[in-house]
Amino acid sequence: MIRFQTSTIIIHTVAWLLFMSFPLLFFSQGGNSHDNSIHGLSWPYLQFPLVYMFIFYINAYYLFPKFYVKKKYVIYTLSVLLLLAAVMIIKPFDRMMQEGKGHDRPMPPRPMAEVPMTDLKMDRRPLPPIDRPFKFDILSFFVFAMVMGMGTALSSIKELQLTEKRAILAEADRANAELSFLKAQINPHFLYNTLNNIYTLCVTGSQNAADSIMKLSNIMRYVTDEAEANFVSLQGELDCIRDFIDLQKLRLGKKVSLTYHVTGDPSGHLISPLILMTFIENVFKYGLSNHVEAPIAINIDVFQDRVVFKSQNKIFENKQNNDRLGVGIKNTTQRLDHLYPGKYQLSINDKDGAFNVNLVLFS
Repeated sequence: MIRFQTSTIIIHTVAWLLFMSFPLLFFSQGGNSHDNSIHGLSWPYLQFPLVYMFIFYINAYYLFPKFYVKKKYVIYTLSVLLLLAAVMIIKPFDRMMQEGKGHDRPMPPRPMAEVPMTDLKMDRRPLPPIDRPFKFDILSFFVFAMVMGMGTALSSIKELQLTEKRAILAEADRANAELSFLKAQINPHFLYNTLNNIYTLCVTGSQNAADSIMKLSNIMRYVTDEAEANFVSLQGELDCIRDFIDLQKLRLGKKVSLTYHVTGDPSGHLISPLILMTFIENVFKYGLSNHVEAPIAINIDVFQDRVVFKSQNKIFENKQNNDRLGVGIKNTTQRLDHLYPGKYQLSINDKDGAFNVNLVLFS
């Protein structure tokens, strides 16, 4: 990282030194002497690169990323026009060239004897004012356009790199979320409990045994195949949630009261896979008890422009579980930031002894 920053500084320094050397070529081609080229290192000469350095960096690091990238085109255009007007008023290139021409080596004065007496007479009449109409400095405009273009190109490359970096991070977070889900859900403990419950159903001759095996198979297929995409159909996610809850019901004790409702039409809606499943898995992992009443409520409301998920379960003190829950929520929040930037609302609280989750996903 430090090596990259050092290389960037060196490249910028060399580029601006080359930029400052270009005016010397104009001076030398104009027939000025070496002394006059040295005199070019005055304020007009220094003003020339300083003005364009300011324009370059304010466009590349402020105006373009703050306004143009955020689609504030009117403000960006007005800012560019304001900078152009300032350049046309200052005329850095024109002033620098006039300064170089105004210091040409003067001709030696003639002896007094050779000067006619008429030349020595002083005309005391005031000089008429010089009318200097506005002159469009085409060279200053050309350099302005070139500097603005280079600044825009530099900022565009940086934005493209940031976009690619965000995409890579989102892909990595999605893979980590899927892996975490596999470890949390389809782990030996989960499979053991589910298969044990299905075995009991088979021994007792329950008609639900075959259906339970099919639901477990559906969950495994959804997690390993369909969840590889960034977005899946909401109906597929709801089907997986339904199968998961039905399998969890097989092991619920008498102290647990579960309510699960889905309202609205999920057809046509897309959702990031396993987002809702993460919170539902936490409900059954941390909200069950065999000794005290453990009410669980899960509601999913589907609207035309949003999906609203709510869950509530009682809090049971367990430091180890709470630590794991905190890590899971943090990972899910990071995933939402990447997949739903500015398009979700997440509220989590533990008021009145209940753990509440309220998630809104906007289309």
